[in-house]
Amino acid sequence: MRDENGSILPLIIGGCALALALILGVSSATSLYLERKRLLTIADGAALVAAQSFDTSIPPRLTTAGAMAPVLSPSSVVTGAQLYFANMPAQGSHSVLLVSATSPDARTATIRVRSQWQPPVISYFFPAGFALEATASARSVFAG
Repeated sequence: MRDENGSILPLIIGGCALALALILGVSSATSLYLERKRLLTIADGAALVAAQSFDTSIPPRLTTAGAMAPVLSPSSVVTGAQLYFANMPAQGSHSVLLVSATSPDARTATIRVRSQWQPPVISYFFPAGFALEATASARSVFAG
């Protein structure tokens, strides 16, 4: 497969370009996967703290199973999630935003977080990043 000059240089250059594109693609995919896992971990942690931050001034209510369960107020869920973010190490929270912290049924804390992902090497093949969101829910269960 030599050209008229007997050189295989175009094949070597093409192979190197293909290998470089493959390396950049794999590194970008790995970076995206790790950022998604990091965001899910942060959302899980914030949901767990928020689920355990029930307001003690609100009396517990009787559940359908006949047990008493504490009631989560929307303000206690937000406060718990904000407390989690305030106590996170700076390197872990540099680009993570708390989008919402709610309690749809007064027993479950639902947290939604957002982060901006950028590829490790911006190139012609992978020029821009995009926003990632993760949602996690947690519920405190008390055994009696």
